Amino acid sequence: PDRMGCYEHFWSETLGKAWPEQGYTGDDHVDYFGLDMRLAGGGVNTEPFPGRRDVIEESAEWQVVRDGHGATLKYWKERSGTPEHIGFEVTTPEKWQEYREPLLQVNRERLVDIEATKKQLESIKASGKFSLFGNKFIFEHMRATMGDENFLPALLLEPEWINDFCQVYLDFFREHYALLFSEAGVPDGFFVYEDMGYSNGLFCSPRVLKELTMPYEKAWVSFLKDYGIKVILHSCGDIRQAIPLIIEAGFDCLQPMEAKAGCNVLEIAKEYGTKLSYMGNMNVVVLNTNDRAKIKEEIVPKLKGLSEMRIPYIFHSDHSVPPTINLDTYKYALELLQENGKY
Repeated sequence: PDRMGCYEHFWSETLGKAWPEQGYTGDDHVDYFGLDMRLAGGGVNTEPFPGRRDVIEESAEWQVVRDGHGATLKYWKERSGTPEHIGFEVTTPEKWQEYREPLLQVNRERLVDIEATKKQLESIKASGKFSLFGNKFIFEHMRATMGDENFLPALLLEPEWINDFCQVYLDFFREHYALLFSEAGVPDGFFVYEDMGYSNGLFCSPRVLKELTMPYEKAWVSFLKDYGIKVILHSCGDIRQAIPLIIEAGFDCLQPMEAKAGCNVLEIAKEYGTKLSYMGNMNVVVLNTNDRAKIKEEIVPKLKGLSEMRIPYIFHSDHSVPPTINLDTYKYALELLQENGKY
């Protein structure tokens, strides 16, 4: 390739409210900004009890809902944000037995709009863009079903429960995506969303990851690669200690490498080279200043360093673009990419 790629995730408020007030006229941000990748749908409902939405409490600003995972979560109504964890029904292996049962059978109704996905996938491929499906996997499903305060201790105290949980969801994913691929088609890439880290490191030790969760990650990646799919791992936070395991599991690309959690794509690339490709690491805290001198100082050295090492790289923020970043600022960042993102 003669240039680096480009992709991005945006807050809904950014494209829906803030930027239209600043002159953004795009109905399609992928074409508007000339991005190289596009999501094609490919959703599968992974809740043990699909469609359950019990409103427990609400106000004008927020709503507390019990969902199909058995989680009670508090959401903002009019703005983005991680929901507050209120409570979880699946707190013991015994309660898990009730929730695992619906996941054991293939259910075509779990596939989200197969025909629309098929048409979207065909359209993306015809346009020459790189097509993507995506879904959370086992780490995120443990969080969604048990909650952090339950599943993290269980990694150490109840490994048999964790292994059963992971195996049930691995089988679930393989069976349902085999059906979806057969009916809707096969994408070029797949985003696996697994937040294994936070601002100060991993949620559990590399040893625990290696013993309990990474064998299932590796099996899922292997399944996707049997279809010729490139696999991108999205994992927030400081995940540097897990990178050898991520490579061993067979992931093709690492995203987003949060700069605000201590990650630096140049340092990671110097250590691991082309064992991975890389997407992200452009610090949103710096972009949020809307100061062009600071933004240039953040972006250009990384692009030039990656270019000199011929590291496969896709330009992206270190998570997603909030509405406090001006439209002109983001366009300036893309200009820096065009000037410096060549090999």
